[in-house]
Amino acid sequence: MSHELDPGQALIARHPIFDSQQRVIAYELNYHRDTNLGDMMAMDPDASSSSEVILSTYTSISDQGEVKRVPAFLPVPLEMINSSTMPKLPTKQVVLMISAPTGRHSECASALRQILKDGYRVTLEIGNYTPDLAPLLKMANIVKLDVSLMQEDELKARVRELLPHKVTLLASNIQSIEQLEHCIEAGFKLFEGSFLSRPKVIKGRRVSANQVTLMQLIQELQKPNTKPEVLEELIIRDPVLTYKLLRIVNSAAYSLVRKVESIAEAVVLLGMDQVRKWATLIAMTNQDNKPEELSRALLIRGRMCELIAEGEKRPNAASYFMTGMMSGLHVMLDIDQQTMLEQVPLGDDIKSAIANHEGDMGRILEQATAYENGDWEELPADFNVTLFESAYRNSLHWAKESMQAMYE
Repeated sequence: MSHELDPGQALIARHPIFDSQQRVIAYELNYHRDTNLGDMMAMDPDASSSSEVILSTYTSISDQGEVKRVPAFLPVPLEMINSSTMPKLPTKQVVLMISAPTGRHSECASALRQILKDGYRVTLEIGNYTPDLAPLLKMANIVKLDVSLMQEDELKARVRELLPHKVTLLASNIQSIEQLEHCIEAGFKLFEGSFLSRPKVIKGRRVSANQVTLMQLIQELQKPNTKPEVLEELIIRDPVLTYKLLRIVNSAAYSLVRKVESIAEAVVLLGMDQVRKWATLIAMTNQDNKPEELSRALLIRGRMCELIAEGEKRPNAASYFMTGMMSGLHVMLDIDQQTMLEQVPLGDDIKSAIANHEGDMGRILEQATAYENGDWEELPADFNVTLFESAYRNSLHWAKESMQAMYE
């Protein structure tokens, strides 16, 4: 059953904030414009600390196998701070984001003073720099600039204007890897945007033999009558895949009484669905030159598509997982999406879902992607809010545990 969106149902999406090495150092939490921040932080009224539950869910990640918490950048309206209606939050885990609207500098200054008095760190979001912003910049720890429309010369000019204020500069809404490189060169220290989802295309590049083997394995896993022996024959072609699958099945996650030594035995013990997911995960994380966040994002999307399909009682939910995961494979391979779809052995239904959002798989992929981007206005008015919100939260948790198991 579908549920109409109401202000009491909180929609939250997280967007990574990177350092210059493309390592995640924080997440910006975006919540639906009709959602009150207090309502969002009280999603679980039975929890001992609802804000802790929310922040832990959205800011816990596995980074190179180590589970860690990163800060949450949380947008907060000026009115909420100045009216003293903001819920109490753990100061070490959040950075409050304040927009500096034109003509309301005194109101903004009042909010910033209150934030600092309460022990929070603050990010000030500004448009163009003007000298009258100086009193506000003195109170800010970080300054956030939308760089989507800025050329290289303008980026450098903005940095020159802001550097005397001794603030850390966050470039937001970066659209491409090339623009990211310009921002790093200009002197920005923190970075946020959709650049990870856009490959730096290498003209004429083809998928490598090892990558094709992984794709062939994934295709074989889609067949309902495939045999463990057939899968073993494909898996042992790739020593890295063989090693990682055996390590996973022998990890603490499965608590086996004896070591598993053959791939066929591992396939039987894990089951087809688990092998399918692990083989895909290994394919995604086997790109040493790619930031871990890209693998994490595709894991989350794949799992979310699968959970939504299960919630809607669609047949073969595992295909929805594959669709979500493979929707960003071209970024991993540094080729455009059309070339990727021509070169890798995916089913026609998955290819059409990825390329044109056709069929139920394409619809769910499109809607899950809109949700994770925080583009909630692009979702149908009667979409199942409870299902999507639960699928997203569970996908965050599943991706963290899966990536941790890769290093056990």
